[in-house]
Amino acid sequence: MQLGKVVKSNSHCDYVVQVDDPLDRQDAPQPDDYGFGSFVKLVDPGDRLWAVGLIYNSQLMNPTFLSNGPRLSSEPDPIFTPDLINEKRTLLGVVLVGCMNTQSNKTWGTQGIPRVVVPIDTTVCKMDATEVHQFHRDREGRPQFTYFSHLLHCGGQFSNSLIQQVLKELIDSELFSGSDRRALEILHREMSWKSTMGAMR
Repeated sequence: MQLGKVVKSNSHCDYVVQVDDPLDRQDAPQPDDYGFGSFVKLVDPGDRLWAVGLIYNSQLMNPTFLSNGPRLSSEPDPIFTPDLINEKRTLLGVVLVGCMNTQSNKTWGTQGIPRVVVPIDTTVCKMDATEVHQFHRDREGRPQFTYFSHLLHCGGQFSNSLIQQVLKELIDSELFSGSDRRALEILHREMSWKSTMGAMR
């Protein structure tokens, strides 16, 4: 599902995405489609996959808020109402956590800071469960979760909550098993404990 396009960056790993609205296309995404902690992929029209990211923040833009312009005392007449552009937009903060690789019909993830600079107007799409699964497998098919420290430093003020949510979803997906699953569960409990103790201080 296409969510929107890249409109700016705050750093090499921190991008701002403008969500498509009904004026951009008829099947515009709904709020449930771009929730906190959703995995997204940044692709161009030629299907080049630039990077994989996580939605870590959102911002609502409303230029009419606190405006002192005139207001109508009644409902406008639809016949004589001029066409007004809706300038209310939703912006998403996306932190890049890696990229995808495909070779000989095999797809796997490379986790960490991508080397490429993602261009403006790059399309951003929500990843499905299969793509998320592939991203958390290395070239040999082994499970991986190596972007933890990167996300902790670059995931914004909600990084702890973001990591906890990602960990829980990975555990519930049963992608990891055995010792790998137990390691994720321990890490999740530790993050939850730190967040609880931090809130009590």
